[in-house]
Amino acid sequence: MIVARVSPFLFILFAFLSPASAQAPNADLIAKGQYLATAGDCVACHTTPGGTPFVGGRAFKLPFGTIYSRNITPDKETGIGSWSDDEFITAMQKGVAKGGEHLYPAFPYTAYTKLSRDDVLAIKAYLFSLTPVKNATPEDALSFPFNQRWALAFWNILFNPDKRFEADPKQSADWNRGAYLVEGLEHCGECHTPRRFTQSLNNSQKFAGAVTQGWMAYNITADSDSGVGGWSDDALASYLSTGHADGHSSAAGPMLEAVNDSLSHLTAQDIHAIVVYLRSAAPIKTVTAVAQNPPARSAATPPTADLGAQIFAGECANCHGWDGIGVQSPYASMVGSRTLNDSAATNLMAVLIGGSGAPSSDRPRFMPPFGVGRSDDQLSAVANFVNSYFGNGGSKITADDVAKARKALP
Repeated sequence: MIVARVSPFLFILFAFLSPASAQAPNADLIAKGQYLATAGDCVACHTTPGGTPFVGGRAFKLPFGTIYSRNITPDKETGIGSWSDDEFITAMQKGVAKGGEHLYPAFPYTAYTKLSRDDVLAIKAYLFSLTPVKNATPEDALSFPFNQRWALAFWNILFNPDKRFEADPKQSADWNRGAYLVEGLEHCGECHTPRRFTQSLNNSQKFAGAVTQGWMAYNITADSDSGVGGWSDDALASYLSTGHADGHSSAAGPMLEAVNDSLSHLTAQDIHAIVVYLRSAAPIKTVTAVAQNPPARSAATPPTADLGAQIFAGECANCHGWDGIGVQSPYASMVGSRTLNDSAATNLMAVLIGGSGAPSSDRPRFMPPFGVGRSDDQLSAVANFVNSYFGNGGSKITADDVAKARKALP
């Protein structure tokens, strides 16, 4: 019998280069990156509705045109597969892509700039573990001068702090973790803070609410009337992790998307940290206040001479009920709903036109869209009816308002 002799050095080298050994040290880093990418809600912006995750192409309507998200799979031709660590970090923290191209701040690098280098590289490790997908995304369609990317270098000097998060030693560990999540990874202010004409955040109104992509991101300051100051910690945690808080609201539109894709996957400890931090947000009272004591309604069917009431009876009552409590699911409850107590009815029109959520056996919070089957006159009628019957009765929505809402939605 012939026995081949293998040197100890070669044996160790072969073992080190084996697939199992090569991947094992990276498993924890990839898992960490997956959690962080989920917290950052990367999939929401970099995926078209019903499309392959992370391949880009989702359209974002801005006041000056439309931009499209990038492919962030590790495809070397159309994705980020050829990017180095430093190039990826520069994009995340400075808003400058490989090759020196400036990114529009619709990509929230002014929030991601707060992330540590280790966390950014963990996200990169996760994205590079994905299957590469070749997908060239559409060219942005912006009017002059907004199509001049070089001008963003000056915008960044003014509005991108390019600073990493520093813990406040005077605050608790939960507060600091919540600040890192809210200000950085979750970038809550990108939707819930209004913008100036420069498209920078108006932090004098931080978290006071703003309209984005045709939806109202509501006030999340500690104000007890128009913010979340009147919510209990449990109610706020429930809303963030499930998209529903009894007696307050059910998430819809981009917020429901954020819950489904990001917040619902966070640990209970991180959700608690977010609640702790939001409690410290300076209270700001906004014009669109939410009624804290909505009118009590009977389950009996009211007169339906009104056009809006007739539509509600035929299309809505079987899910929401005439008492507004919800028939099949608590997600259908309209009691205390911000959407129904917003006199501008921004989200009410949006949800009537485009629906909310998607059919799912484990998440019974699907509302079908009525934008195709119903006219602007009909939708305005039902919007005004539900606002007056279940809410504060302040809305005076017209067919023209509904038409404008249709155009504002993606």
